[in-house]
Formats: sequence, C-alpha cells, structure tokens
Amino acid sequence: MNQNPIKPDEYRRLVARMTPHSRHLRGCFRAFWVGGLICTFGQVLNALAECLQLPEATAPMFTSVVLVFLGTTLTGLGVYDRIGKYAGAGSIVPITGFANSVCAPAMEFRREGIVLGTGAKLFTIAGPVLVYGITASIAVGVVYWAIRGWLM
Repeated sequence: MNQNPIKPDEYRRLVARMTPHSRHLRGCFRAFWVGGLICTFGQVLNALAECLQLPEATAPMFTSVVLVFLGTTLTGLGVYDRIGKYAGAGSIVPITGFANSVCAPAMEFRREGIVLGTGAKLFTIAGPVLVYGITASIAVGVVYWAIRGWLM
C-alpha cells in the first residue's frame, strides 16, 4: 500500500499544471478561415459552371463532384490529413470532409483486399452519418406529411 497518498488539493494543482492549455480562439479562427476558403472555392466552381453555361440544375452537381474529387484526391496524397490537423472542424464540415471520411478508412484497410478491406471499411465513419441523416429526413418528412394532412 502507498505510504504517502496524494492529497486532493495537491492532485488538483498537479492536474492543472500538467493539463495542456486549450487554444479555442485559435482553433475557431483556423476552422473559420479554412472552412470559408473551401466554401468560397465551391462558390467559384458554381460560377464557373454558370460560365460554362451548364443548366441551372447541373451546376450544383458539378460543384459537388469537383469538391468530392478534390477531397478524395487530397486524402490519397496525404494533404487533407494535414489540412484537418490544422483546421479541425473547418475541414470536416464541407463536402470535402465527407469525401475524406469515406476515402481515409478505405485507404487504411486496402491491404486487406477489395472486399474485406476497402469495401468493408468504406463507410466506417460516414455510414452512421448516412444512416442517421436518412432516418432523420424520413422522420421529418412523415411528420411534415402528417401535419400538412391534418391542417388541410
């Protein structure tokens, strides 16, 4: 048995001294400007689609496809991980973060084969987001349908 147990006050001081100080303001600033830059680039792509005279319904698809392509390509090159470490949630929130969350686990487990590695791990992170997002949208749609039917 320990002959010299640490007292609660000493423990609190030790924890306060050893705990790294968080830099919330710096993290928020980085997330804001990097996420804003990604979204601004998306707007530039949307304007480019208009300049290319793509139909109005096709322009957002063009923007999404290009952003997903760039997100997965940068993940494959190892660049998106560095962006994520720097920007935090600023790199996760845009659609490029979704592309990263699908691509990264698939790349990590590619050594285990196409089916059991890449295929099985493809939606490890993004799968729950899809499942709960789709389920929530169905639930909201049913509630909307019920309320609309009740009001009319």
